[in-house]
Amino acid sequence: MIKIPGKSDILRASEIIQPYIHRTPVLTSETFNKLIGAELFFKCENFQKAGAFKSRGAVYVVMSLSDAEAKKGVATHSSGNHAQALARAASIRNIPAFIVMPSNSPQVKIDAVKQYSGHITFCKPTLKDREETLQKVIDNTKAFEVHPYDNFSIIAGQATAAKELLEDVNNLDLILCPVGGGGLLSGTALTTHYLSEKTEVIACEPSGADDALRSFKTGKIIPSVNPETIADGLLTSLGKRNFPIIQQYVKDIVTVSESSIVAAMRLLFERMKIVVEPSAAVPFAALLENKVAAKTKRIGIILSGGNIDLKQLPF
Repeated sequence: MIKIPGKSDILRASEIIQPYIHRTPVLTSETFNKLIGAELFFKCENFQKAGAFKSRGAVYVVMSLSDAEAKKGVATHSSGNHAQALARAASIRNIPAFIVMPSNSPQVKIDAVKQYSGHITFCKPTLKDREETLQKVIDNTKAFEVHPYDNFSIIAGQATAAKELLEDVNNLDLILCPVGGGGLLSGTALTTHYLSEKTEVIACEPSGADDALRSFKTGKIIPSVNPETIADGLLTSLGKRNFPIIQQYVKDIVTVSESSIVAAMRLLFERMKIVVEPSAAVPFAALLENKVAAKTKRIGIILSGGNIDLKQLPF
C-alpha cells in the first residue's frame, strides 16, 4: 500500500514553500472564453520561480530534509524543469545539486541549471541511461535522490498549485492539467479531491506520447517508449506512486495532436502575451480540439511552465 499525501501534507507543503516561490496569478481572456464557449482560468506557473511548477515540489523536498540528509547534497535526473528547480532549491539551502540530463535537453534548460550552480552529468536520452547514470552519481557523491515525480513530498509540493487556483477561483467544474510522469497531475487530483470534490480533473497529453492514456485504460503502467512530441516535458513514464492516485481521482485523460499544441502555444503568445513551453499548451490544445466537453463550464487550466528556447519556436 503506497501512502498518498493527505490534506494536511499539502497544507504543510504550502506553508513551507511560501517564502521561496511565487503565488502565481490566475489570468483570463475574453477572447478565449468566446472561442471555447466557457469561462477559462489560467493558473500561470510559467511565471513561477525557475519558470515552472517544479519549483514547488523541489523546494518542499529540499527544505524538508534533515541536516544529515542534506549534507551531501541532492541528485536527480531530468530533461529540464525539475533539474533547474532542484538546482535552485539546493542553492537556497546552500547544498550541492547533482543533475543527470539527457544529451538532447534544451539548451535553455541546461544553461539555467548551470546558472543555479547545478553539477551536470550528461547521458544518452533513454530512461535506462538516465537511471543508471544517476545511480553512479549517487554512489560517488552519496547525495539524496529527489525523483522528479515518483516521490511523496514532490506530489504534495506540486499539489499546491491547484490549492492556490481553487482558493482564487470558486466553483470550477473542471481542472485541466498536462501529464508526463504524473507529479503535477496526481498532486492536482488530490488537492481537488480534498478541497473541491465536485470539480473534475482531466489530464491532457500529446498523442505521440500517450502512455498515460494507455496506462489509464488498461489499469497498469505502460512505459513511454520512443515518444515523439514537441512537448519535451511530457516524455516520461508514469511513476508508481503517481499512478494509483491518477486511477482513483482523475476523471479522464485525453490526447492532442502536435499541430494543436503549436496552435495553442501561438494563441497564448499572441493573445495573452505570455511565454509558455509546448507542454504547458497541451491542456488548452485539448479545448481547441474539442476533446473536453467545455461549453458553459468554468474551467481551470494549469499552464505548467514557460522554459522554451526562443530560437527554437515552432511557429
